[in-house]
Amino acid sequence: MNKFAFLLLLGCLLWVPSDLLGQNDYFFPKINSFDEKVPSPEDFLGYAIGEQHTRHDRLVSYMQELARVSERAQYLQLGMTYEYRPLLMLIISDPGNLARLEDIQKDQLKAVIPNNGFTYPTSNPILVNLGYNVHGNEPSSSEAAMLTAYYLVAGEGAEADKFRKEAVVFIDPVINPDGRDRHSNWANSYKGMPPVSDPADREHNEAWPRGRTNHFWFDLNRDWILLVHPESKSKLKWFHQWYPHVVTDFHEMGTNSTYFFEPMKPIGSKDPIMPEENYTTLNELFATYFSKAMNEIGSLYFSKERFDGTYPGYGSSYPDLQGGLALLFEQASSRGHLQESSNGPISFAFTIRNHLVNSLATVRAAVENKSQLYDYQKRFFNSAISRAKADPVKAYVFGDAYDQNRNRAFLDLLLRHKIEVFEVGNDVNQGGKSFKKGSAWMVPTSQAQYRLVQTMFETYAEYRDSVFYDASAWSLANAYGLAYVGVKGNLAKGNAVSMENNKIVVERIARSEYMYLMDWSDYYAPDALNFLQGKGIRTKVAYRGFTVEGNTWPAGTIQIPVANQKLSADMIYGHIMEASSRHNISFTPVNTGYAEAGVDLGSPWFQNLKAPKTLMLLGNGISSYEAGEVWHLLDTRVGLPVTKVEQDRFSRISLNRYNTMILVSGNYSLDSNAIAKISQWVAAGNTLITTRTASDWAIKKKLVKEQLVKAPKDTAKVERKPFALAQEIRGADQVGGTIFEVQMDLTHPLAFGYHSEKLPVYRNSKVFLAPSKSPYSTVAQYTADPHIDGYVSDKNLKLIANSAAVLVSSIGRGRVIMFSDNPNFRGTWYGTNKLFLNALFLGNTVSVPN
Repeated sequence: MNKFAFLLLLGCLLWVPSDLLGQNDYFFPKINSFDEKVPSPEDFLGYAIGEQHTRHDRLVSYMQELARVSERAQYLQLGMTYEYRPLLMLIISDPGNLARLEDIQKDQLKAVIPNNGFTYPTSNPILVNLGYNVHGNEPSSSEAAMLTAYYLVAGEGAEADKFRKEAVVFIDPVINPDGRDRHSNWANSYKGMPPVSDPADREHNEAWPRGRTNHFWFDLNRDWILLVHPESKSKLKWFHQWYPHVVTDFHEMGTNSTYFFEPMKPIGSKDPIMPEENYTTLNELFATYFSKAMNEIGSLYFSKERFDGTYPGYGSSYPDLQGGLALLFEQASSRGHLQESSNGPISFAFTIRNHLVNSLATVRAAVENKSQLYDYQKRFFNSAISRAKADPVKAYVFGDAYDQNRNRAFLDLLLRHKIEVFEVGNDVNQGGKSFKKGSAWMVPTSQAQYRLVQTMFETYAEYRDSVFYDASAWSLANAYGLAYVGVKGNLAKGNAVSMENNKIVVERIARSEYMYLMDWSDYYAPDALNFLQGKGIRTKVAYRGFTVEGNTWPAGTIQIPVANQKLSADMIYGHIMEASSRHNISFTPVNTGYAEAGVDLGSPWFQNLKAPKTLMLLGNGISSYEAGEVWHLLDTRVGLPVTKVEQDRFSRISLNRYNTMILVSGNYSLDSNAIAKISQWVAAGNTLITTRTASDWAIKKKLVKEQLVKAPKDTAKVERKPFALAQEIRGADQVGGTIFEVQMDLTHPLAFGYHSEKLPVYRNSKVFLAPSKSPYSTVAQYTADPHIDGYVSDKNLKLIANSAAVLVSSIGRGRVIMFSDNPNFRGTWYGTNKLFLNALFLGNTVSVPN
């Protein structure tokens, strides 16, 4: 038998451990005794762990069964996913601890209050949160969660008793149930019997969009700080009720890798806001437990070389900003049940066992270092106050006088993170910016969540590293497009803001027999417009400002005339009231069309609006993230249906029923006939919207007569560079997630609703659009000195400066609206969402002047 055949046979042995090795012998070789009244996962499911991918409903049922049969476990439901799968937590501890769980929680909430003199009772257990399966197609961790729960509930012996006595373990077995089931169904459907280890087999190659993401194709491991989705909101609500001392984040990576545990590579920030003790002392301490556990089972591993915790929105970084120790684990994936790798065949059971031993090693390390973790968390929150005292900025003031819903959305985000916010007591004029009492708020820096305040508002230009695993900029005040300023002096505080009083109050709308007007400035104005259009109500948009009945209205105002509608005045009024109540949008009745200044209300400067009938192409090569961001935006914030079509079906689709098409980033495989089909459709008067690399594609395919900015090439000499630094040098040349400033033409319909010509935008690509040759077509352009936050190389900064951010290019009677960036990034960029929604709702009115 040759070496490969032997390894393949070994892999098959690992794949069916219950038959050939014995389930407990393989996963628990040192454990001799389990409580017989508690079923093992194999007993409950009817198959050995690793033999099948366990559906989420079966996994939930097993956790419920553990809580039913044992007084050592309690089942808690945190919420529901978009697809109505439960989000759960299994709480495991000694029955005595569980009986006084409320008292333990009260003590923990005292412990995170800075400088209150609280001392942990020595009898209190350490709080450990084992989190699994945030990426749905990284399934081994949830299987390990069942085995971990089984051991902690049913295991007998000194160590199991000590774990239960000295810890409360919160097991979050599936953070992303929708994605997990998408992948599990795929892997189970294509499982071979016997297993097929060939990487080319369909089992190992999921169909687009794959199971990594949630229902809307978002990466939930980036959502801890953004809080866009119910999975994250539910988890964070629970998190701030407990502030666990240790939190795990179990993942999978490429099949040809081995296993990773922390420490990560050094943090890229020049002055990290996280205490150095966290990512040196504590990480190194816990690493000794992980290496020992892996050595005992002969598994290969590495640390320190990859990944970084710079971005604060991971499951392995956010808890670090709450005085806990967050731990990342990455396991080489079998991507199915058995797959060949450069390290030999890798079985599903093998990947599960590695995560299992490190789950238990985490509990072991936490229990044995309980006092150190207690002390660290106390000092963490105490240091928040001392750092704030040393910070010259004493408060951040922010607000938008024109967009209450965007203000409230940002306030909601701050409050969910337990950041203290107050109304401003007086008008504030600082740094050339003015904030009015009643539409502005302040966030003091001196508070327990000081480090999160820094995260929300501070911007950075200097870094000690130039390669980041994810974004290097995340100042969320910029993401929401809000004006803000750091104030160094003392400010008068107004009322504290809470979830209960963070409301918008809209006065009752009086009835009109003539017309209603809606200001387009509010974030949810597109939702109100879409609702009215869906009821068959004819609407118009003002291309010029005007004053009527004493009120001045800007360009972009939406007009709803009462006359010449298909509906009666009573029905229109009822729909206006309903549209208003959806998001507290204000409508103003008017009784005359005669303007005191500007255009009259029957002027040709009011353009008829068409309800968007939208098509978006999907499929292999297209960014599921960006497509999901568009889908989520239109579904959850606008209520606009979008038809999603695989690009390989495009030739069979009639475009007659659509007036808007969206192409997000991707590699489009459309042939010349398909491109001609799009061009003819646009020329007939329709609107094509492209983002990032789709804009690049539209230019390269000569769909539009625009140009890209290209880097100059020096062909005279090729510079030699060290081979060992190739990855770092190439990585530094990327634009991995940085915030820049653009200047908008506020008179352009795509900028309607904005009141400041300067706008922060997020960029994570190297698509550089040249300003249009038409003087009227560059809607938004990067400024000459555009950098706001995050890392960018000098070379890329020069390319970005003065390049175009949004262009409109005409084809016949239609238009192509091109974004160089992704205005809907991670569902969080409220500030640029409006540009995209303007393209959708107002784009059909735009024609490019000759």
